[in-house]
Amino acid sequence: MAALNMEALNNIEYMSKIIVIGAGQAGFSLVESLRKQGHTGAITLIGEEPAPPYQRPPLSKAYLLGDMAVERLFLRPESFYSDHDIELLTGVRVNAINPASKTVTLSNGGEMVYDKLALTTGSRSNRLPASIGGDLAGVHVVRSLADTDAMEPEFRAGARVLIIGGGYIGLEAAAVASKMGLKVTLVEMADRILQRVAAKQTSDYFRALHARHGVDIREGVGLERLNGDLRVTSANLSDGSTLEVDFVIAGVGVQPDIALAKTAGLTIENGIKTNAQCQTSDTNIFAAGDCASFPRQGRQIRMESVGNAIDQAQIAATAMLGGDTEYLPKPWFWSDQFDVKLQIAGLNTGYDTIITRGAGREVSFWYYQGKKLLAVDAMNDPRSYMIGKRLIEAGKSPDADVIADATSDLKPLLRG
Repeated sequence: MAALNMEALNNIEYMSKIIVIGAGQAGFSLVESLRKQGHTGAITLIGEEPAPPYQRPPLSKAYLLGDMAVERLFLRPESFYSDHDIELLTGVRVNAINPASKTVTLSNGGEMVYDKLALTTGSRSNRLPASIGGDLAGVHVVRSLADTDAMEPEFRAGARVLIIGGGYIGLEAAAVASKMGLKVTLVEMADRILQRVAAKQTSDYFRALHARHGVDIREGVGLERLNGDLRVTSANLSDGSTLEVDFVIAGVGVQPDIALAKTAGLTIENGIKTNAQCQTSDTNIFAAGDCASFPRQGRQIRMESVGNAIDQAQIAATAMLGGDTEYLPKPWFWSDQFDVKLQIAGLNTGYDTIITRGAGREVSFWYYQGKKLLAVDAMNDPRSYMIGKRLIEAGKSPDADVIADATSDLKPLLRG
């Protein structure tokens, strides 16, 4: 990012009052970036949860397994905020934004004035409808620290868990449950797990991985209803079967948290609509992270990932201080399941060919559209991931035959 000169430091933007609503990865990254870029005015970061900003990915993995203490989840110690003159309000909900008066009203009865405001409200888990038993005790989602803490006592060897949804969250939860000795059944309504986000080859890889660890995966099978008086005890599935269960995890996707933006009159299009500088339809309000959509190849897209939250928040901070840098996403994702680390680079939308490199536990799948490389799924193959990511970011598309030859050295492709 270009250095900021002294004239810029005297701009009014650098002394303005900034409020950031949503204390997740994007919110934290935005306030940190504001200070790093020289903002000297007041910054307030507001979060609904009682904890300071923390990492979410370990919630369904290391934290749930008990391998990570809660303090290690925190993105920074609480002293960071006072040390950087950032007012952190936790356990506080913003009830409304009034763009005309540039004020926000808080759940504690307070009202705050802003010069510029950012929405980093993230996303919320879809929940099973109450009409099919979704409100019974023992039915969980995995999104927040409170969700995981509520679910953790259920994870006892021999317990029977039903996981609804074969996306990455569902599969990660299944892996943890299996490791802890639970009897795991996972149902996916689509024809295959990961159908929305990955190629058949990646689905096949993870289906086989879970089968080797005793996870019962049922594809093309949906949930009809959950049964129980106050607590779930069984589940009726669309194939006519009934499962006795001790608890249920619903991994049925998320929705961008747009409630505040909508009531404030901001434009909504696949999330909170922003331009390439993360600015919403109100020139004084910006958005970043899971809740925000941005222009890419003629449409508004959202990316639900840590990398996007960090990178987009940094661009939003620059824009709030008067800069005009455009957000150019460099997508990357990861998932840990059993002894496999999946690393993903790029976006696979529109692929028509999959090239396989390697075999067995260490394999990568390369997504092509014609001759253009779009994305790479790498399982226990960090070298392919790193090289694929750099190739995609550089706009380079190597010959598919070179990729398919597992004996070929990929590193020279970066110089081509």
